[in-house]
Amino acid sequence: MTRFDFDRAPERRGTDSQKWQKYAGRDVLPLWVADMDFASAPPILDALRARVDHGVFGYARPTATTSEAVTGALAERHGWKVDPEWIVWLPGLVVGLNVATLAFAGPGEEVLTLTPVYPPFTSAPRNSGRSPVGVPFTLAGGRWEIDWDALERAVTPRTRIFMLCNPHNPLARVWRREELERLGEFCLRHDLVLCSDEIHCDLILDPALRHVPSATLSPELAARTITLMAPSKTYNVPGLGTSLAIIPDAGLRARFNRAAAGIVAEVTCLGFTACEAAYRDGEPWRQELLAYLRGNRDYLLDALPRALPGLKLEAPVEATYLLWMNVAELGVADPAAHFERRGAGLSDGAPFGARPGSHLRLNFGCPRAMLEEAVRRMASGR
Repeated sequence: MTRFDFDRAPERRGTDSQKWQKYAGRDVLPLWVADMDFASAPPILDALRARVDHGVFGYARPTATTSEAVTGALAERHGWKVDPEWIVWLPGLVVGLNVATLAFAGPGEEVLTLTPVYPPFTSAPRNSGRSPVGVPFTLAGGRWEIDWDALERAVTPRTRIFMLCNPHNPLARVWRREELERLGEFCLRHDLVLCSDEIHCDLILDPALRHVPSATLSPELAARTITLMAPSKTYNVPGLGTSLAIIPDAGLRARFNRAAAGIVAEVTCLGFTACEAAYRDGEPWRQELLAYLRGNRDYLLDALPRALPGLKLEAPVEATYLLWMNVAELGVADPAAHFERRGAGLSDGAPFGARPGSHLRLNFGCPRAMLEEAVRRMASGR
């Protein structure tokens, strides 16, 4: 028996929602930026109400119970024993990507990643005069794979950081242990800092798969790894600006903190409150969310190719609530604009590193009825 109703979403038109404001005054369903249209978990809402009732909103620091909620969830879900001293709190995961670039690469030095990828992986280096280097994935046997030879060729004497998205956005790929071990060996051999974005780690849709935190593979790799996490994607609280970097090595942690000093804002008291409630009490809601998202994914995998012949779903959707679609054979010059005119607002694949006009990303973290209407619009033009 379900306890939470994901078929009914709060009205977000006319609110402060970035997702919905993009199309204010237009009949366009927003399926782009990665936040969900569901109300957050009831324990989070209850904790926020209680914190507001307290009435004082001064500068905040995490309490022991907040850190314990995070470390307890990491131990239970992923078998990772994290010392609270390893945690650096941040007002956003993108902040962490930018600070890592500042901390571990110098001006003109290179930050290596795999593409297509979440756009801040390449914009963060550019923001501070570092050079992003992308190595394209290959599609083999209906699965996105790392081109290991190309990855080796991409390393130069100026390469300092390897940025990994684990699970991957936008490919919805869960990395297997053996793949991560090979990436770890690659970083060790080339003396690279590993910055691992694991913000989607609690959104594994395939029940047969498990998330493997990169820093758990070996003590040697942990000593050069910065892991970025947040409750924001899983529990739909990105607007509360609470993320964390887990940095086991004291030297790396000091360098990271020096790079952040004076430019990174503090986490708010409401952000800490939501984070603690999410990791401590949000598990029943998360499990039902995963079941609902699986249903949305399965609906799209069936409906989209039938509604739009030529659209290709090239690989399994193993994690996240994001669908990467090959639209190159639809015969339109600008697919994002094409579907927007028909009332469905998707993310253009080009900022992720895809060839212009080849791919789109669709956010299916919304009620099923909204997805059904979006598919109808995409297919028929309303």
